[in-house]
Amino acid sequence: MHFTGRTWRPHYEAHSVIIQASSGCTWGKCRFCNLYRDECFRMSPMDEFEEDLAEIKRCQPNARRIFWTGANPFAMSYENLKLRALTVRDYLIKCRTMAMFASIRDIMDKDVRQLKKLRAMGINGLSIGTESGDDDTLVLAGKGYTAKDIAEQCRKLDEAGIEYYFVYMTGLAGRGNGYRNAVNSAELFGSLNPYFISVDSLTLFPGTGLYRMAQEGRFFPAGEKERMEELQVFIQKLQLRTHLFADSVSNFYPVTAYLPKERESVISELQYIMDTVSEEEMAEYRRNLKSLERL
Repeated sequence: MHFTGRTWRPHYEAHSVIIQASSGCTWGKCRFCNLYRDECFRMSPMDEFEEDLAEIKRCQPNARRIFWTGANPFAMSYENLKLRALTVRDYLIKCRTMAMFASIRDIMDKDVRQLKKLRAMGINGLSIGTESGDDDTLVLAGKGYTAKDIAEQCRKLDEAGIEYYFVYMTGLAGRGNGYRNAVNSAELFGSLNPYFISVDSLTLFPGTGLYRMAQEGRFFPAGEKERMEELQVFIQKLQLRTHLFADSVSNFYPVTAYLPKERESVISELQYIMDTVSEEEMAEYRRNLKSLERL
């Protein structure tokens, strides 16, 4: 298999077969991320892609879901995505779904007709690192798009029938701004149809823009309990039937919930942790995080 650079997939794709469709990131300007800082974006050549498919066919001929790796393979043109999706089906006749990371920017150059065709070919399950639905936070994070862009592009996915997943990041707005971020993000996400929402909590790693800003006194990180309060507000305000997974290692206390059914119970669970665990103990946990890979 041809894997180069950082190979990263969400924990919920643990049972999917993975294949490299691209490496690196087309954007590389998010101020909280250093995953692909040493890589230029590269699409895997078709001969490599086919060689990998042939190997998968030998080892897992009945694979039903494949995750295409790379920071955002959906940045490929419609024609390139079409070619690769059809090639997957040539090799793996039982494959039903091809999932991948995508940015809001990657959807902009594809119209609904094209998206419907990609869905019919099996492309379904886009993990979108929205991080926020609040414009000020999106600017601070360097995402390169607005809340309006998120709404417009995800409604295209809804119309095309493409399933997608959001990421929300507590602490990203900085100290004192979590409530605003949570309220505005919940309002936006609630107007759309993410199949589920994954929650991370900002961790400042050396080499990232926000880390440098914090060192220079231009960004003030939110405290750990403030982040939990932000998550409580987000859950309380989110008017959406969906699954929420705040169980990555970036979260001091992992929780999952099916909303709205389990809303009050998970809010109470978070409150109990805030009432019984000290801020210093939570902060020590974050200081000891060396990466966001599962421990």
